[in-house]
Amino acid sequence: MNIKKSLTLVCLVILSMASCKKTPKEAPEKQEPISEEVMDISQAFAIEILDEEALKIIDSTASIEVLASGFTWSEGPLWIDEGKYLLFSDIPNNKVYKWDSQKKDTTTYLHPSGFLGKVSDDFKEPGSNGLTLDGNGQLVLMQHGERRVARMTAPLSQPKSEFEPLVDNYEGKRFNSPNDGYFDKQGNFYFTDPPYGLPKGMDDPEKELDFQGVYCLKTSGELVLLDKLSRPNGICLSPDHDILYVAVSDSKHAVWYQYDVKEPGVVENKKLFHDATHLMGKEGHQGAPDGLKVHSQGYVLATGPGGLWIFDPSGKTLAKVYTGQRTSNCVLSTDEKQLFLTADDYLLKVSLK
Repeated sequence: MNIKKSLTLVCLVILSMASCKKTPKEAPEKQEPISEEVMDISQAFAIEILDEEALKIIDSTASIEVLASGFTWSEGPLWIDEGKYLLFSDIPNNKVYKWDSQKKDTTTYLHPSGFLGKVSDDFKEPGSNGLTLDGNGQLVLMQHGERRVARMTAPLSQPKSEFEPLVDNYEGKRFNSPNDGYFDKQGNFYFTDPPYGLPKGMDDPEKELDFQGVYCLKTSGELVLLDKLSRPNGICLSPDHDILYVAVSDSKHAVWYQYDVKEPGVVENKKLFHDATHLMGKEGHQGAPDGLKVHSQGYVLATGPGGLWIFDPSGKTLAKVYTGQRTSNCVLSTDEKQLFLTADDYLLKVSLK
């Protein structure tokens, strides 16, 4: 049975931040120490416990830490256990950054990351978005500008902007802008393809597909279209890889879906996992369903209106972490004791149990 809803406010100051993306700015190659003014942001958030089951993985008194700031739109966080560092994209600046947990600094890791040509002024999101590792430990990037899924050919320890495409079209038509992806245990790759990386979005004259798709690139090389959604975004599989979760970042239909995975590349029994459309545009609920990850215990951690949502496997909301800003994506450390969040121009961290 649900316990009484309790809202733990940790803020001393009300954080007021713009809900729209900023005009692209050039972030530094190496970041200076975070100022006290920025650190005050860590005092402006709230955790709302909606069900006591949430206390299995997060404390109502958990704090948030600002690890880095000064980006334009941070996305696609990826934890690298060997080396204890985090990679994340700054899409407008066409860069991947590295945050070192031991040195506590942030440096440019890849530039360019998602578009290899000259970036025009009207190209707002040319860089990489989601980042992941393949079965061989090589970096795989969802490249907005190049409109493809690609692998960095250089080793992680010696990054270079040299890539080989894994897939860049469906039935001869170029993708819109691959956004997020996830490898299953066999190496099949599930990914989404919304229009956000196209210079003019849905109305871009270079858009070749008349839909936005959810796909699976099988180890055989076959590309399977799993579904067509208005704005597919974050994607992940359950711990047993028998359920596929997909976020839809459509202001008119802000939802998460789940599918039963019958076999690699075959899904069925599409269900509405959770609907947050009624919160779109409301004060304190910036953002839309975006990135998501699944905890080893089956809990779904999904960025959405207001910050981060924690669901049980049935879609029941257990807790919300309000960040006060548009929150794009999340990732867990290997031991699942740290949760990293990309939010607007910040990289944040929340400690879990």
